[in-house]
Amino acid sequence: MPRFRGLGPRFRGLGPRLVTAFVLVAVLSALTAAALTFQQARSAILDRAQHRAVQDLRSQVGALAPDLPDRPAETDLRALALQLDRFAGARDWHTGVVYRDGKPVTAGDLPLVLPPALTAVVPSATTALAQRFTRADTVWLAIALPVVSTDDPSEPSGLVVYASFSLASEQQDIASLVTAARTGFLPVALAAVVPAWLAVRRVLRPVRRLRSAAENMAAGALDTRIEVTGRDELADLGRTFNSMATALQADAATLRDMEAKARRFAADVSHELRTPLAAMTAVTDVLYEDAASGRIEPETAEALTLVADETGKLVRMVEDLMEISRFDAGAARLDLDDVDLGELIAKTLALRHWQDRIVTDVPVPAPRVRLDPRRIDIVLANLVGNALRHGGPDVRVRMRVRTDAGTLTVTVADDGPGIPPDLVEHVFDRFTKADAARTRSEGSGLGLAIAAENARLHAGTLTAANTAPGGAVFTLVLPLRPHEQPDDATRSSSHPAHRPPTPP
Repeated sequence: MPRFRGLGPRFRGLGPRLVTAFVLVAVLSALTAAALTFQQARSAILDRAQHRAVQDLRSQVGALAPDLPDRPAETDLRALALQLDRFAGARDWHTGVVYRDGKPVTAGDLPLVLPPALTAVVPSATTALAQRFTRADTVWLAIALPVVSTDDPSEPSGLVVYASFSLASEQQDIASLVTAARTGFLPVALAAVVPAWLAVRRVLRPVRRLRSAAENMAAGALDTRIEVTGRDELADLGRTFNSMATALQADAATLRDMEAKARRFAADVSHELRTPLAAMTAVTDVLYEDAASGRIEPETAEALTLVADETGKLVRMVEDLMEISRFDAGAARLDLDDVDLGELIAKTLALRHWQDRIVTDVPVPAPRVRLDPRRIDIVLANLVGNALRHGGPDVRVRMRVRTDAGTLTVTVADDGPGIPPDLVEHVFDRFTKADAARTRSEGSGLGLAIAAENARLHAGTLTAANTAPGGAVFTLVLPLRPHEQPDDATRSSSHPAHRPPTPP
């Protein structure tokens, strides 16, 4: 089957291939039929010419041989050959006569060309032999006719007449058949294209419907079904597709319902935990101050410090869960503002007391960009905090800012151990941690997921990779927005106050 290399997609489909196969089968069948017909016609033409030539020669010899003496001399034989040549007519054969063991006697000086098989005919034979052979690219016919006694046909007379002549006219008839077959080949091929294309269209119509339905399902239309007619294999495939679509739609509805319930549960639990956690935080802050002032015994102060730390972690986890639930519900909105990027980065680091641990590379003067400062603060805090937490206490974190090609690029890199290779593709998944064996850690496993969601909310990207020298690098790319007043669609007054995470 041809591969259609170099052709467009339209000519590499199943339809053109089926049409080509159909035409090839039709052409091959026509060629096979033509070849068989040619062989039979050729044999019939040559056999008929041979039969008529033998009959004519036998008739001529039967009329002239009785006039020969019982023991003919060479002159008698030459005279017989001359008479046979004269009465050859359209065949224009050349004859020779042999008596007993003599040599063939011809009427002229031209030699008589015979195939070796005929020259072995002995005068005692009674059956005529004929053989076709090729001479100068032309088919010739040679005949050996033993002459029998007129009184007793079974008794040989010792006389054998040879004749050979060209079958050029019959060969032209055969060539005409070949020409006719070649001439009829193209119409047959062209005529086969039309029914082939009609048949292929009929066969592929259900396949196209199935492809269209599959594309609709891939686009999210799980209620797509196809109309099934007939009882063939394609109809069975259509029924199977409909059954699969029904099962997939039911499973998808079940999964969506379970996911919605899970999200609603997380949002409700997080919301309900905020009030008691606020009260617990207020109490632990007071007790922490008393412990710091020495008004509480050391053992009790240590326990209060542990409770305060764990309460702070629980508060941050609840806030992360609520933030994720807003993204899942589609309630997250941008509150855009024109900000000085250098000031935003400085405030982010200063609020968390990281300014002495980070090496920044910000253009001077720093660019003013249009973005949501609260959400970008969350992104930068998560990236830097993650680098400090997993890079080690002596790791240097570098932050570089570039604005080019209509984008803002912020990279946060460290020279720590880097991201495990099996986690590079999943580092932004929810609840993903670098060390899965550690059941307790400062992070909730939601920080990088929230950072990625905030980047997408800005129509940007956040990627992670390992550097060749060692360490991890996170790259935030945001499109530069025009400096315009934010419209109502991008404002949201429902954002809770952001509480920066505790520095590691």
